[in-house]
Amino acid sequence: MTIPLLDVAELSRRFPAGRRSWLSRAPGPQVHAVSDVTITLGRGEALGLVGESGCGKSTLARLLSRLLDPSEGSIRFDGRELSFVPARHFAADPARRRIQLVFQDAGESINPRFTAWDAIADPLRTLLGLRGEDLAASVAEAAALCGLPEALLGRFPHQLSGGQRARVGIARAVGPRPDLMILDEPTAALDVSVQVTILKLLAELRARLGMSYVFVSHDLNVVRLLCDRVAVMYLGRIVETGPAEAVFRDPRHPYTRALIAAAPALDGIRRPVPLLPAEPRSPVDLSPSLCAFHGRCPDGVERCLQERPVLRRMEEGWEAACHFAGSKHGALPQTLPG
Repeated sequence: MTIPLLDVAELSRRFPAGRRSWLSRAPGPQVHAVSDVTITLGRGEALGLVGESGCGKSTLARLLSRLLDPSEGSIRFDGRELSFVPARHFAADPARRRIQLVFQDAGESINPRFTAWDAIADPLRTLLGLRGEDLAASVAEAAALCGLPEALLGRFPHQLSGGQRARVGIARAVGPRPDLMILDEPTAALDVSVQVTILKLLAELRARLGMSYVFVSHDLNVVRLLCDRVAVMYLGRIVETGPAEAVFRDPRHPYTRALIAAAPALDGIRRPVPLLPAEPRSPVDLSPSLCAFHGRCPDGVERCLQERPVLRRMEEGWEAACHFAGSKHGALPQTLPG
């Protein structure tokens, strides 16, 4: 049996939401940012991670890239357990070179005192120990892979366009030749025309270098085009995961259906948009015995208040966390005009 490149099991991360009472030894209120996430990623595979703002996508990305320590759970990378390595020590770990993160805003993540050349060279010095001609050759190779002209490498971030800064951020991550690249909405701060070129670049790099991607995005159409599989998050939990094309064609979870219906259609046809009433529940001290989507879900029944649905298999490689997943129940009757 082939060992997946990334195997995450029951991963959770909680943050304190206030001060604990000095009269009690019980922990204070906590924000459940990521709860019991279980996913796998094969070599050369691209997994899209989608969900509305605040659902825990970026926190999960930082957990997987080991910039943040989990509260519980397992992160196995190429068969090795990484959750026991504290984030503050992971920079010196050999696996650091093999896992790289591309941040949402390249302008904010690049040291403003570094030229583009220095930004690309920094991880090559730190992680690979390159110096002199070897370093210069590796920087030039990474820049060329990402379509950065040599004339731009001497410029500082404020002297580059948004698309050029994005290419620098990608080249910095590609330089050490990682096996896994985690992309946290890498095109969110770019114009639509620039997004297309960056997405094309990412597809070409994956095909050429054989890297695996975890692609965090709000744009469902981008995920559908770029990713092999998709995982849908709601309030820190994975509520549906499966082959991207199949999930987008016939979503089994009501939240997934609502997300897909709300996304702009590529064919330009306006469709009814499901109305999700109210706001999401607070992520502070969520009840373990209740479906967090209850109250917004048109399919919700009394059972959802008493029993939290868990991921169950629909088909091979396809799971959904809904009591009615796979049935004809609940076709989102509440709609608004598109």
